[in-house]
Amino acid sequence: MSRIYCQRCQYPQNACLCTHLQTISCDTQVIIMQHPSEVGQSKNTVHLLGLVLPAMRRYVGESAADFAALRQELALQHCYLVYPSEHSKSAEQLSVELASTGIIAANLASANLVNQAGDEKPAAQALISIILLDGTWRKAYRMLQLNPWLLTLPSLHLNFEGQSQYRIRKSSRSDSLSTLEAAAYTLKALEPNIDIEPILKLFDAMVQTRLDAMPAKVRARYDDK
Repeated sequence: MSRIYCQRCQYPQNACLCTHLQTISCDTQVIIMQHPSEVGQSKNTVHLLGLVLPAMRRYVGESAADFAALRQELALQHCYLVYPSEHSKSAEQLSVELASTGIIAANLASANLVNQAGDEKPAAQALISIILLDGTWRKAYRMLQLNPWLLTLPSLHLNFEGQSQYRIRKSSRSDSLSTLEAAAYTLKALEPNIDIEPILKLFDAMVQTRLDAMPAKVRARYDDK
């Protein structure tokens, strides 16, 4: 007998995550460039992120041709690539710089004016856009090499001293974060007043659901992580 899946969260009905779902909004436009191999993953954290951030945009592909439309759209935006490098700036530092220019205040004032007018359109244009590459480190690096235009964008890194809660996926790097976590913590750094708990709580619920479904011997491999 085939399993019945929730149409919203795409998890089996007996493991539905919708009760943990709470949407949020932010001034930063989140864009995900997702490697095709990640789309069919049952632990697809980008899908979960999109449930919490309805305004998130996802583009699937690997080569420059796959992202031609995205590149054209970004020509009119202030965009940053979330990818650590020797030239990257911390997201926290960028937040301070944006605040000092008064851009954030101007953006919020515009949003208030639109809301008072009763306009049902988005409150304000995104202050900046951030791009995250969704894939293993090896595949993300390949995407970067196949899309040299990404290297022309200013890049950001996180001053994150915690530990990923993605206990059910192995990584060759101890500082690895899931795409969902990286997006959440970058948003928090750029917009200190935003509440990212709905993102992290949904992620934790997914991880726990996966652990609960594992046989005891299999789960024991992850319990100490």
